[in-house]
Amino acid sequence: MFKSWKSVEPYLLVTPQTLVFLLFLVFPIATIFIVSFWEFTGYSMTPGFTLDNYRNIFTSQVSLATYLNTFKFVGLVWFFTLIIGFPVAYFLAFYIDSLRWQIILFLVCTIPFWTSNIIRMISWIPFLGREGLLNKLLIGIGLTQQPIDIFLFSDFAVVLAMVHLYTLFMIVPIFNSLMRIDRNLIAAAEDAGASGFQVFKEVILPLSLPGIAIGSIFVVTLTMGEFVTVRLMSGGQAASVGYLIRNQIGSLQYPLAAANAVILLVVTLAIIFGILRTIDIRKEL
Repeated sequence: MFKSWKSVEPYLLVTPQTLVFLLFLVFPIATIFIVSFWEFTGYSMTPGFTLDNYRNIFTSQVSLATYLNTFKFVGLVWFFTLIIGFPVAYFLAFYIDSLRWQIILFLVCTIPFWTSNIIRMISWIPFLGREGLLNKLLIGIGLTQQPIDIFLFSDFAVVLAMVHLYTLFMIVPIFNSLMRIDRNLIAAAEDAGASGFQVFKEVILPLSLPGIAIGSIFVVTLTMGEFVTVRLMSGGQAASVGYLIRNQIGSLQYPLAAANAVILLVVTLAIIFGILRTIDIRKEL
């Protein structure tokens, strides 16, 4: 009896999380995939099988432009979060020896997460607006004679807000990778006559790639589905696939929204797969 219980115990332990996984992930995705093939008559949807939803997406100039705009946001946000996140993580890992100060500085990095995303985005409006602090500063020091409109309700504002929201997701995995680097490797490279740049290029950067990959996956997946930030910070003037899906759901175009969701999921998974094929992140897990 005891041996029989031992044989089924692992399956019983994984049953709850398997049910949650199936119920809240697999089943919704499967439902979206099925609905993406349904017909939409303009006022109602009919269960069936049609490729019109996908055909409309790939033949529509608006849809293609929206996907390109989304990829632009993803590329820019990924680039700036990496440019900001790597130096911060490097500083914490190699220049802060005290664990206490590392924790304190990490808490400083998490301060934006103490409030909701909406509040963090809205907080940029009085800073970037025509009568905001930034324009007043530029006018005050004589760099411009009139307020600059590009700071708010533009692609610049969207990218800035996303970088503000997601930089921490790049910092943490890179910091974890840097902390795992054996300092003896760096000492050996220096003893062999390597310069600081050579140590960084040949030792630190290659060993930090798994952390960069994990951070990139976080940032890419979060940015690909963004719609609230795009709506608020662009004033409705910029488009993203997430925002497009939200509008289609609002107008009851569920099959078309489902088709866009499927394509977005496939593209995101393809990007993640490409990252995983390029960099082995198993050592970080």
